[in-house]
Amino acid sequence: MLEKILQELAAHQTQLVAVSKTHPASTIRRIYDAGQRDFGENKVQEITDKQEELPADIRWHFIGHLQTNKVKYITPFVHLIHSVDSAKVLKEINKRAGNDERRVDCLLQFKIAEEDTKYGLTLAEARELLQSDRYRAMENIRIVGVMGMATFTDDEQQVRTEFRRLKTIFDTLKQEFFADADHFKEISMGMSGDYQLAMEEGSTMVRIGSLIFGERDYQ
Repeated sequence: MLEKILQELAAHQTQLVAVSKTHPASTIRRIYDAGQRDFGENKVQEITDKQEELPADIRWHFIGHLQTNKVKYITPFVHLIHSVDSAKVLKEINKRAGNDERRVDCLLQFKIAEEDTKYGLTLAEARELLQSDRYRAMENIRIVGVMGMATFTDDEQQVRTEFRRLKTIFDTLKQEFFADADHFKEISMGMSGDYQLAMEEGSTMVRIGSLIFGERDYQ
């Protein structure tokens, strides 16, 4: 299945983040040995434990809701934080990354779904953040794109509409704030159930778990 997914993604020039949450390091190692290097986790304790146990060249992506008091545990090693949904979180990432003498890449997370359970910024909130003096003073973070999660539904048209919404947000921010920034290029959208729609709507990075690892064990 991994090979099939990679072939599909290659045709769209889309990157795979293999979402390994709840799966043990031994399972991740098998996918690593098959050539995969980008892995995603949504819990701080889990990503830190696995980072210590697995090879150092893995690029770890944090994809879950991030609390400010947990930021310090991931900034020493995280490759990309997908889930920046407030100025407060971004400020803390910048602070902790500075302590670690690193610059951490981040995606701004937007609420594109109709579900109340989803986190994320509005376009107005993102503009306010990017226009602020406190953002301009942040030297230890780099905004490299956007992230969003579509509604969990079988309605493909609704999912497409929500993915297009995120693509429009990306294009707007690119034009208004990052026109000369080559690093602002990522649109992280699409998971196991909708990644093909996401690729068709412009995703550059998909987060796939169950199709690669099987169903999760939450026991």
